Amino acid sequence: MEFRETPPAPALRFQVLGPVQAWLDGKQLALGSPQQQAVLTMLLLHAGRPVTTQDLVDGLWGDRPPTQAVAALRTYVSRLRTVIEPRREVRRPAEFLVSVADGYALQIPAESLDMTVFEQLAVEAATARGAGDLDNAHHLLVRSLALFAGRPLTGVPGPYADSQRLRLAERQVSVAEERCAVALDIGLHAEVVGELNALTAEHPLRERLRELLMLALYRCGRQAEALGVYTDTRKLLIDELGVEPGSGLSAMHSRILAADPALALPAAPAPPAATRDEGPAAPPAPAQLPADVSDFSGRTDMVADLSTVLMNATGQAVVVTSLAGIGGVGKTTLAVHVAHRVRAEFPDGQLYVDLRGAGASPADPAVVLGDFLHALGVAENPESLEQRAALYRSLLASRRMLILLDNAQDAEQIRPLIPGVSSCAVLATSRSRLAGIPGAHLVDVEELTPAEALALFSAIVGEQRVDAEPEAAMAVVTACGFLPLAVRIAAARLASRPRWSVSDLARRLADQRRRLDELQLGNLAVETTIGLGYGQLSPAEARAFRLLSVVDSPDLPLAAVAALLGVGEDEAEDLAEALVEANMLETFSAGRYRYHDLLRLYAQRKNERIGDVEEQQAATRRLLDLVLPTVRNAAQAIEPDDQLPEPLNPLGSPGLLFPSSQAAREWLRTETALLHSSVEAAVGGPSELLRPAVDMLIVLHSLVEDPTHGPRVRRMLETADRNAEASGDSAALARVHFAFGTLQSIAIDFQNAEQSLRRSLGLQDPEDMTVMRSMAANTLGIMLSLTSRPAEALPFLEQALAISRVVGAPIGEARLLGNLARAQLGLGMVETAVRSVTEAVATARASKNGPCLADTLYQLGVVLSAADEPGTAVGHLRESHRLYQSQQNRLREGYTLARLSSSLLAAGQQAEAAETAEESLAIGLEMDSAYCQGLANAALGEALLGLAQPARGLACLREAHAVFTRLGVPEASPVADLISQQHTEPSAPPAP
Repeated sequence: MEFRETPPAPALRFQVLGPVQAWLDGKQLALGSPQQQAVLTMLLLHAGRPVTTQDLVDGLWGDRPPTQAVAALRTYVSRLRTVIEPRREVRRPAEFLVSVADGYALQIPAESLDMTVFEQLAVEAATARGAGDLDNAHHLLVRSLALFAGRPLTGVPGPYADSQRLRLAERQVSVAEERCAVALDIGLHAEVVGELNALTAEHPLRERLRELLMLALYRCGRQAEALGVYTDTRKLLIDELGVEPGSGLSAMHSRILAADPALALPAAPAPPAATRDEGPAAPPAPAQLPADVSDFSGRTDMVADLSTVLMNATGQAVVVTSLAGIGGVGKTTLAVHVAHRVRAEFPDGQLYVDLRGAGASPADPAVVLGDFLHALGVAENPESLEQRAALYRSLLASRRMLILLDNAQDAEQIRPLIPGVSSCAVLATSRSRLAGIPGAHLVDVEELTPAEALALFSAIVGEQRVDAEPEAAMAVVTACGFLPLAVRIAAARLASRPRWSVSDLARRLADQRRRLDELQLGNLAVETTIGLGYGQLSPAEARAFRLLSVVDSPDLPLAAVAALLGVGEDEAEDLAEALVEANMLETFSAGRYRYHDLLRLYAQRKNERIGDVEEQQAATRRLLDLVLPTVRNAAQAIEPDDQLPEPLNPLGSPGLLFPSSQAAREWLRTETALLHSSVEAAVGGPSELLRPAVDMLIVLHSLVEDPTHGPRVRRMLETADRNAEASGDSAALARVHFAFGTLQSIAIDFQNAEQSLRRSLGLQDPEDMTVMRSMAANTLGIMLSLTSRPAEALPFLEQALAISRVVGAPIGEARLLGNLARAQLGLGMVETAVRSVTEAVATARASKNGPCLADTLYQLGVVLSAADEPGTAVGHLRESHRLYQSQQNRLREGYTLARLSSSLLAAGQQAEAAETAEESLAIGLEMDSAYCQGLANAALGEALLGLAQPARGLACLREAHAVFTRLGVPEASPVADLISQQHTEPSAPPAP
């Protein structure tokens, strides 16, 4: 029931004893908005029991739910399912977050939730204490409390979370009280005084804590202070509550006054007195650990796990635990903190040395052994390394000691410093993983979580300043890459400048070019720390470290690494793995590599200082030569017969090939960030970079319909526009304006979209029979049709259709026929429109092209619904929806469901129409598509009116009208007419 090394921790793990967090296979999951976390919290704390939809709404919003609370709740649940089960196939039932009657249940193993583990450990501790096994009881209570990573349910909103936060905080204090009581039973009175002081300050009216503090002080020989605690407590109780202390506290006061012998623990037997003939007294046990930091924050699970490993050092061989990580990640701080936590388990002492492994002159193991032997009482050291190591092992053979080897260079440096017996334990830190030590427990120390970084920042700066500017504080720790050293430096700078606000510091760190300069204080500097690791690299490794930062991508697949470095994949993998070993790169799955944010900035700064622009541009071109043809191959795998726009320059390689459309889609989902980053690196460069970058944007845009990429793509296009204009590249400029037009039309910015598309066509030769010209004319025609100008749209659509037939693109022809049908419908040519779109569907079916068939079926459904054939339209829209689902095209799913809802409504199926519209609305909210939300609300409102729910129906219609009016689309008019036809106004706010 607990998070142990053995058996392994569950693959899916949740935390509520602190900020709400989750991990899957060791990787932290993004749990979304605070409201979404609140839903997860309610499901987790019900421990697999069903929670009704109404209870979830009440727990999240109380008595003031939003008008579309249930739809929002379904969206949160849908997103949580995607996060918790990322590999779940489409339409396959959820395994963990399941629908149960009118609600949901989260069915996970008990050991997957920290709260359950906490309670189980507390129960085991009570059992052990009852059996007289006090040491084990104390150990179990320490472990249970170590699961708390801060205030329970930090930042989670809602009345349910508020009540549970109080309950969990009360349980934490109760178990802490029990832990202190057991600690006193086993003689740890000195160790608990500080904790009891803190607990009584936080809970001043809790008499049991005061009683324990009095006993701890008394046993430490501080009788006057113990009696002072009683005096202060009695005054507080009388002043605050008007009552005298309870019997337990009063009895403790009386017993201390009477010097009750039972209050003192039995004295440990005194060692026999030494005589003069026995020689000099033995030296004291070495206690060389550096001081622990007072503001240590986070890493609760890791501290508990490391403590357990070290305390259980009783096996057949010595326990060697190695902490590895990048410079500044807090390896030394963590090691020292853990060592202090377990030092009582090593009564014969603790040895410490800084091995200076990251510097120019690492410590000589022979010299280190000489220092250790001196600390152990050896007056004269042997000469050789081997003799010193043998004597060191002999002296430690009968002792239980902890050896902390900090900042090791490699396994060879620490090998002579490892004792030979299992009663001792070794804790080492290094920038590289010390895999050469047999049986070593290797631990990778990563950056802090956002909550942990914020806690560290608050501990140094002060909670009041952070609470006043929480968003700015999060921006600061995010800019620090959650690296403890960077957070500590930033916080110390702010703490030393009382006139600065947190926002002032956040603004200074927002400039990536200055960030490393800002992260230094006195002799502490992030850049210097990273530079020590860079200085250990070979020339080839240093070049690879720099060149991989040319593209600002979250991570890089091995193929991209090879392209950037201009080497084969085997050599690229060797170089990348060497950088991982040196903790200058990270890898979280085979064949994928990434930088820590500050390491990337350091690499980019090295590129600037070295100034080899040609090599950097050559690396970018090699990457484009790989990814552009690969994106085109993906497009062909998804739609085999579709015509792609002709590349401006010849392709530089065949690219990667895909065995199926599913493989192509999976690659696109995985590499979208890399592809956009490649374009960003190229659009400001010379023509040989600009042209393939623009080509990539156009093909990629047709494959990845995600509105959230819009702002980033717009910035790229603005750069490309300026570059193409300055260089006089009209062909590239025409494509830039085409891409602008499509982007603007998706954003429903039709006025600017029309200008961009007309300019794109104007920059192309009117006699050109190219796919590019056909695409521009088609997009302009669609946009004119959408804005109720079908007569203007028709010539452009006919022109595009003619080009498509000349170049031999049946897929393009099918889509164009569907678009043409919508324009013909707008002109009242209903029969002609039906014929056109029917031909479109037939052409698409013949091609066996799934995406094209889905598009044309959608168009057919819309046209038939407008032609008063809703029953027939329903069948085609259902088929279109199934196809979009199989293609995982969420936005088109949302549009199709909205149209399907309208057709169902026209066919008299109001209940199913309402349900379908709800599903469409959830997708519209998920994809942040205003137009989809408008269509869904319009259909839902009309369906609810038909179901005699006028209040909700009117609320949905008004929401749809507001959306359509804001977008400036013609759908606003019929919705306004429908609203005006209703004479019943709601007398109260609409129901959720």
